[in-house]
Amino acid sequence: MYQWRKFEFFEEKLAGKCAIPEEVTGKIECCSSGRGKVVIGCDDGTVSFLDRSLHFSYGFQAHSSVLFLQQLKQRNFLVTIGDDEQISAQQSRCLKVFDLDRIQPEGSSSTSPDCIGILRIFTNQFPEAKITSFLVLEEAPPILLIAIGLDNGCIYCIKGDIARERITRFKLQVNNVSDKSQCSITGLGFRVDGQALQLFAVTPSSVSLFFLQNQPSRGQTLDQIGGNVNSVAMSDRGELIIGRPEAVYFYEVDGRGPCWAFEGEKKFLGWFRGYLLCIIEDQRSGNHTFNIYDLKNHLIAHSLVVKEVSHMLCEWGSIILIMADKSALCIGEKDMESKLDMLFKKNLYTVAINLVQSQQADAAATAEVLRKYGDHLYSKQDYDEAMAQYIHTIGHLEPSYVIQKFLDAQRIYNLTNYLEKLHEKGLASKDHTTLLLNCYTKLKDVDKLNVFIKSEDGLGEHRFDVETAIRVCRATNYYEHAMYVAKKAGKHEWYLKILLEDLGRYEEALQYISSLEPSQAGVTVKEYGKILIEHKPEETIEILMKLCTEDGESAKRGRTNGAYLTMLPSPVDFLNIFIHHLQSLMVFLEKYTNKVKDSPAQVEIHNTLLELYLSNDLNFPLMSQASNGGDISVRAIRPGAATMSKAESNGKFVADGKDLTQEMDRMERQEKGLRLLKSAWPSELEHPLYDVDLAIILCEMNEFKEGLLYIYEKMKLYKEVISCYMQAHDHEGLIACCKRLGDSGKGGDPTLWADLLKYFGELGEDCSKEVKEVLTYIERDDILPPIIVLQTLSRNPCLTLSVIKEYIARKLEQESKLIEEDRRAIEKYQEATLTMRKEIQDLRTNARIFQLSKCTACTFTLDLPAVHFMCIHSFHQRCLGDNEKECPVCAPEYRSVLEMKTSLEQNSKDQDRFFQQVKNSKDGFSVIAEYFGKGVISKTSNGPTGASS
Repeated sequence: MYQWRKFEFFEEKLAGKCAIPEEVTGKIECCSSGRGKVVIGCDDGTVSFLDRSLHFSYGFQAHSSVLFLQQLKQRNFLVTIGDDEQISAQQSRCLKVFDLDRIQPEGSSSTSPDCIGILRIFTNQFPEAKITSFLVLEEAPPILLIAIGLDNGCIYCIKGDIARERITRFKLQVNNVSDKSQCSITGLGFRVDGQALQLFAVTPSSVSLFFLQNQPSRGQTLDQIGGNVNSVAMSDRGELIIGRPEAVYFYEVDGRGPCWAFEGEKKFLGWFRGYLLCIIEDQRSGNHTFNIYDLKNHLIAHSLVVKEVSHMLCEWGSIILIMADKSALCIGEKDMESKLDMLFKKNLYTVAINLVQSQQADAAATAEVLRKYGDHLYSKQDYDEAMAQYIHTIGHLEPSYVIQKFLDAQRIYNLTNYLEKLHEKGLASKDHTTLLLNCYTKLKDVDKLNVFIKSEDGLGEHRFDVETAIRVCRATNYYEHAMYVAKKAGKHEWYLKILLEDLGRYEEALQYISSLEPSQAGVTVKEYGKILIEHKPEETIEILMKLCTEDGESAKRGRTNGAYLTMLPSPVDFLNIFIHHLQSLMVFLEKYTNKVKDSPAQVEIHNTLLELYLSNDLNFPLMSQASNGGDISVRAIRPGAATMSKAESNGKFVADGKDLTQEMDRMERQEKGLRLLKSAWPSELEHPLYDVDLAIILCEMNEFKEGLLYIYEKMKLYKEVISCYMQAHDHEGLIACCKRLGDSGKGGDPTLWADLLKYFGELGEDCSKEVKEVLTYIERDDILPPIIVLQTLSRNPCLTLSVIKEYIARKLEQESKLIEEDRRAIEKYQEATLTMRKEIQDLRTNARIFQLSKCTACTFTLDLPAVHFMCIHSFHQRCLGDNEKECPVCAPEYRSVLEMKTSLEQNSKDQDRFFQQVKNSKDGFSVIAEYFGKGVISKTSNGPTGASS
């Protein structure tokens, strides 16, 4: 300890003006501190309280003479021992407990606190002796454990609640020694270790330890050498400290511990915040020196020559020394920053580091000291040791500060070491990972790279940024390491990118995709499917089939087809990977449609297949345009989206120099397309399982006549059907189509024959044979009047009159027959009209003779009373009932005519119906005549002019 460095880590407080106040008049016998005050007991029996500035607060008379006192920590109680002559002349020594929170109010005769307990120390069982030491332990308030050391080697213990006089007494005896003068108790110390309670007892010739948790208490001797009064203290770790002239000894429960040798009589020992306080008297000069020892760091934190000290206390974070002449000295510890500055100026960085660590400074302060020490070593070019200090700052010092210092290639080993520690503590960023991996690759240290990448501690995914590590390993051609990291971290896209783009191991990539979960496998196939299809089309299609059908997990789970299909990916999701391999796409979709019949995406799938089947050279113009623009949506294709003209996609393989194999392939695909058009539009469905507009566009673009005709016919667009034949000048097919679609008896449209006739009339070439055949069906179904036929055919200059000669002759003959029939009908109606007029005239001018003998209603013989009507119907009056004004037989017909007339006159909609009947009827005159005959159309009043309706 003589070689220890001395520092001034403490300084005097209160500017050297400390002194015991004049209000403390007696001789100071004892002192105590706690709860923010200093308590002084004097030989005149007074107890005085001093504040933080050592000013007098108040005092009171506790005894005739105060011998010992102790301020409790947990409660604001003061325990004193003193002489009190008022109690007993023989046994005046007693113990008192004062409640300092209960002071008599101002204005009273005294300011003393309440004495809540008085206890005689000596009794018949505990004979009187000189008290040499005193100590109180607040075991469990209000329970106190008081130890009183005597000069005869006995320790009187009082335990309990003194205020309520619930106490127990017991006695402890230090082992007998031959010299009675050496058995006085010079020091006591309590040690609480969990549930165990021990008491150290020191005499001039021994150190003993008593175990108080057991009754009766047992003791043992720890050492045969003791100490004097005031040279005994307790550390904050429960160690007993004894000062002797040759050294200071520390004791644990198992005996003597470390000892610190330095000469001089130890007048006082104390413990303050981990420091050992010692007042040493120099035997030669007689001077007293106050030293503060930092035992952890092996330094003297403060050294000061002082006067004779009578008492030493610690309170308010300061050390208070009370001198024999009642002067005082307050010494306080400097702040950490001041102490460190002092050390830094002397370049004592190791001392500074030990200091901040021993005083449990915060991590940031410790890191700052280490940084400065590292900077100091770096400036001395001691790079290895400097890096060792910088490593300890990880987590508090910005890594870039250190990295910039060691970026030189000659110090790459130090930099690598720092970056490794940074990753071990999980504080590395992406840039740090990149830098470390670059260091490994530049050093070509594969072993360290393996340890870093392939460590088996299970923390690899947390120690560094995965994507950064993969990217750096790829850039430096360490593909296996990059694959290991990607696989361990579950970065499937990176793993496959390396396999496919860097290594070209397609088989392994496919096997890896097969081992993934279906959802993840689908994502990876979408990203890398183009490469896989290019090199391994069959295997890739098999994987897609497993993903899109129930071959995989669904079979294990036992799901039904319909329930599970909605959870599976759709083949439409993978269209973009086939953008340059349409033959493989066709194979894939065919396999899928053969296996899955009720897919939710079957419309999109059929649309795609149709585009593949009907394309002349198996290009994919519509899909290519969509993929270049972004999202692929086959259903979004409309006529305006087509960019290829018919001349560009007419499929003339011979003219384009294409071989026979391509022609056969095209025909085979078109056959498949036609089968798909038919199978995807069964008769029971109103709408097909594909986009009709798209199908029409594809058929027109690729001049696929069969498909176009089928779609038009299913859509009942018969005029479009014959238009296709007209464009192709297929007269034979045109007539056959009209025969099939123009029969009204089978749901056809007879007007097709009129369109066909018009077509031949405007053809401009000789088509006599076809016209004759068309006229046969027009004549059979009476579709057009002869005059219209003549006008239509007259436009074709290549047709002669001989084409329609027979037709005109037959029509004229039919017209002649109709005229003759009409003439006979006219004569018949004229005769009937004359008869009716005569009958009307007869009814008006002559009497009517009723000769019916039977009732028209009941057919019984007519008797009176009877009613006769002008319509030659007769009835019994009883058969008519109340209706005697109209004939029951003729009235309904007459009433219906009247109602029709009334409704036609009042409702304009009936007029519309009349004109509609006239328009739609082949013989409009007969409809008009019928309305006239019913009297519906007649002269009616229409305003003031009386115009006829």
